[in-house]
Amino acid sequence: MNSATDWEAQHRQTLLESRATLERSASSVARSQRIAAETEQVGTEVVAELGEQRETLLRAKRRLSQTDQELTKTQKVLRTMTRRVLTNKFILVLIIILEVGILAAVVYLKFFRK
Repeated sequence: MNSATDWEAQHRQTLLESRATLERSASSVARSQRIAAETEQVGTEVVAELGEQRETLLRAKRRLSQTDQELTKTQKVLRTMTRRVLTNKFILVLIIILEVGILAAVVYLKFFRK
């Protein structure tokens, strides 16, 4: 009877240890599931934030492209204005030279040619 009692005690001890191990495993699985759920939530939030940042970057890229186009147009206008200013200065210099020439001719004819 002593042997049967020892066997039952060992069997009971083994069952208790197995049950404790099973409970620890179940607890570990539950923690792992909570961590996985939290990780999934963080991942979802990160993906959403990255999507927002992508949209922001795309809008900035579009604005930059529009700004670049406007700068190109502005450069063309400035080149045209510069060309016109230089042309006007050239014409003004020619008019001044012509007036000085006419004035010199009038002075020559008036005072030196008698």
